[in-house]
Amino acid sequence: MPAALAAALLLTVGANYMPAVGPLRLPGEIGKLVIKGTKVTMQQPRLTGYTVDSRPYEFTANSADQDITKPDLMELHQIQAKIELEDKSMVNLTANSGSYDMKTEMLTLADQIHVVSSNGYEARLSEAAVDVHKGTIVSEKPVWVKLTGSVVDGQKMEVRDSGNVIRFTGGVRMVVQPDQANTQTSDR
Repeated sequence: MPAALAAALLLTVGANYMPAVGPLRLPGEIGKLVIKGTKVTMQQPRLTGYTVDSRPYEFTANSADQDITKPDLMELHQIQAKIELEDKSMVNLTANSGSYDMKTEMLTLADQIHVVSSNGYEARLSEAAVDVHKGTIVSEKPVWVKLTGSVVDGQKMEVRDSGNVIRFTGGVRMVVQPDQANTQTSDR
């Protein structure tokens, strides 16, 4: 998921600032472009495409701002993303705001981050730092995660190895609901 989000951001920037090469057209829309002082604002940027391993994604934002004096940093507002995972399940992500540093490949999401997967997992965070290059996600603020048959709360969360390792720290509380886990398992 972090890699797909980063790829979407990079392609958005590339589609907007790189010159066109022959008939090549990226599958995205920049919407309305507004220039005010040193800031360039793209209204309703949208990008759709496929990951390297042919999984579809769609990335949209209400607006994206970039200060030409800080060309490596892009501010994002009202972010929405849909990403297909390896197991063909879909993940929907929303966040009120965020920023992407193209130099360090860090995506920082903030303010009401909500992640929902089609296979029933859900997460709510107030902030998350995504290192796209390393495939890690770190949240230093409280998180809430719903899994099949359980809910986990923690003060901090770290995701490593592209989601294979998730570590919760600081006042971790887990509520297990075995009846729901058994019901969901028998429905499949």
